[in-house]
Amino acid sequence: MSDNPHLLVVDDDARLRSLLQRYLAENGFRVTAAADAQEARAALNVLAFDLLVLDVMMPGETGLELVESLRQQGRDVPVLMLTARGDPDDRVAGFEHGADDYLAKPFDPRELAFRIRTILKRAMPPPLPTTQAGPVQLGQLWFDPDRSELRGPGGATRLTGGETALLAALAGRPGEVLSREFIAEALGTPEAGERAVDVQVTRLRRKIEPDPREPRFLHTIRHKGYVLRPGP
Repeated sequence: MSDNPHLLVVDDDARLRSLLQRYLAENGFRVTAAADAQEARAALNVLAFDLLVLDVMMPGETGLELVESLRQQGRDVPVLMLTARGDPDDRVAGFEHGADDYLAKPFDPRELAFRIRTILKRAMPPPLPTTQAGPVQLGQLWFDPDRSELRGPGGATRLTGGETALLAALAGRPGEVLSREFIAEALGTPEAGERAVDVQVTRLRRKIEPDPREPRFLHTIRHKGYVLRPGP
């Protein structure tokens, strides 16, 4: 990622799209704008973006449908969703479809810029420490917390920013039960609540567990939270 992250802002409201484009550009971002999912797809086919700011309710293909399609294609670009409906169920729906964060309209542009920087920081691989702790084994997969990388016999497994942050938090304290509140803070989404954490756990299990319905590594501890128990 460059010093001036490139954002794709997708919103069918021309006035809001113009305001966001101007404000974010003034705050050090490179910004491309699209009025709908079709324009967004065209831009994604020719340009590489560091993050998408994506409206939920758009004519034609919705923001939820677009981000779900991108995840199914294996595209792990971070996504911050914007919506006029900000109740917990709507936020959870965003996470279920593959979003990394969720912001309800109307919002303060300063909060939007702050959240974008938080997501981008979370998505960046951390600098290598002088003493590496080594990767964590999850069956045939290995997660390297120093590089935020999950690999197996078939190569690297794509993780979204939220999935990477979740696995890093759990791998940093293997065998220790982490509360949902702690995990929400680690994900940078404390306002999303426990259900959003559960959604991220469900998504991560699909990628690390041989059978997500019978977890071997990522366990639920009733009334307490989650624990990662690495092993062959």
